[in-house]
Amino acid sequence: MSKLYLIPTPIGNLEDITLRALRLLKEVDVVLAEDTRTTKKLFSHYKIVANLAAFHMHNEHKVLDKWIARLKTGESIALVSDAGTPAISDPGFLLARECIKEGIEVDCLPGATAFVPALVNSGLPSEKFIFEGFLPVKKGRQTRLKLLAEEERTIIFYESPHRIIKSLTQFCEYFGEKRYVSISREISKMFEETKRGTMLEVLQYFEEKKPKGEFVIIVAGK
Repeated sequence: MSKLYLIPTPIGNLEDITLRALRLLKEVDVVLAEDTRTTKKLFSHYKIVANLAAFHMHNEHKVLDKWIARLKTGESIALVSDAGTPAISDPGFLLARECIKEGIEVDCLPGATAFVPALVNSGLPSEKFIFEGFLPVKKGRQTRLKLLAEEERTIIFYESPHRIIKSLTQFCEYFGEKRYVSISREISKMFEETKRGTMLEVLQYFEEKKPKGEFVIIVAGK
């Protein structure tokens, strides 16, 4: 039966995957992967044999029609990102939207997403929050920060180790040095760490300790 499955994969510990996800990855006709090399490691661990094809930010526009056509023939396709839930700061939105337009069933499984444990672990209000993902690198960045400085809900960002110091420095400027922040990195991995405190305290901590891993930044609302 024609269906697109969006399947979350572990963000660290390989045990963080559901039994249903493992079954479907074995059953579908094709698995689209952000990086087939990364996905092969997961498949090797769970002894999954599947047809793998690349689907990432650099080719998703080019191959979109191809996979829609395959789905229309009755094939079932799974989409996975390198880690976490597809379409959350990863490829997946375009394919899901096109499937919905074409009347193709879309099923997103529950599973690993980095910002959820980081938010819950922050100690900040979680009943209302805003997910920003990655901020613009250049154009529109300052404008966005000015708007977010007035946001009353908890704010969630993703950041790379290469830009974490720059981001925290700008957060001090726009949000204030005393604004509370919680930063989680390497969630569910061996060197998982959460650092909480004022914006200035956390900035100074990572200036002294070389940033490594992927970061989730949870900022208190105004």
